[in-house]
Amino acid sequence: MIQRIQSIYLILTTFLPLLFLKGRFLSFIDNAGSDIYITFNRIYKATGDEIFSFTEKVWSQSAIIILISLLSLIAIMLFRNRRLQMRMTLSVIALSAGLIVSSFFYSMYIINSYGASIVPGIKMIIPFLILVLAILAYRGIRKDERLVRSYDRLR
Repeated sequence: MIQRIQSIYLILTTFLPLLFLKGRFLSFIDNAGSDIYITFNRIYKATGDEIFSFTEKVWSQSAIIILISLLSLIAIMLFRNRRLQMRMTLSVIALSAGLIVSSFFYSMYIINSYGASIVPGIKMIIPFLILVLAILAYRGIRKDERLVRSYDRLR
């Protein structure tokens, strides 16, 4: 299980979304100079004296982050059933793309409604990294499946 490189990719796709559970996911600054940021499940806006008030809930993004971690963990455990593992990895790829799209949607919502500009951060790269790792895991699983099929043809 662990000796396969796709298992390492899947382990990374399991633990990278968990970085979003703590801290800010995306940060913005509006024209008045107050901070707006997205956490795991909420959007906050700084009011006077740096007191952050809850503005809106972000349930879709929270659900996608949890599902990516769970499906990646399940896909690691399915190392004996490569076809099902490939399907689970494809669903992780789709959810990762959904995380990128929902992040883009919420970013555009904040930019348009608050007149804010985005503040670059390291957590902006993580959804793309999750997508790349999931694609690499899928390619590794597919490569193993082709190798096993070629050995079955030789028998």
